[in-house]
Amino acid sequence: MIIPHPLLGPRDAQEFTYMGDAALIDRPDGMAEGAAEAFDTYLHARDNPAGLHRELWYHEAGDRSWLVVTRDTRTHEITQVELARDVARARGRSQ
Repeated sequence: MIIPHPLLGPRDAQEFTYMGDAALIDRPDGMAEGAAEAFDTYLHARDNPAGLHRELWYHEAGDRSWLVVTRDTRTHEITQVELARDVARARGRSQ
């Protein structure tokens, strides 16, 4: 599988490590009320969709960037790749 890195261009998926659901960007506030329940859900409640899914990938054998890859889990077709820092910043502005 080829991942079109937004900064470096097409890269072989073997350069990356799959790190799970991109929802992991939205880490709960450990100091908020109900933090224990929120972290339990954050750590253990995972979707396993058939179809489009947003995933975190770490470019371990490259520039060490984190990417949010939107991929069809049935075909492995990649429809979008974003730098995770940009996704996190955009979410911070919208909340």
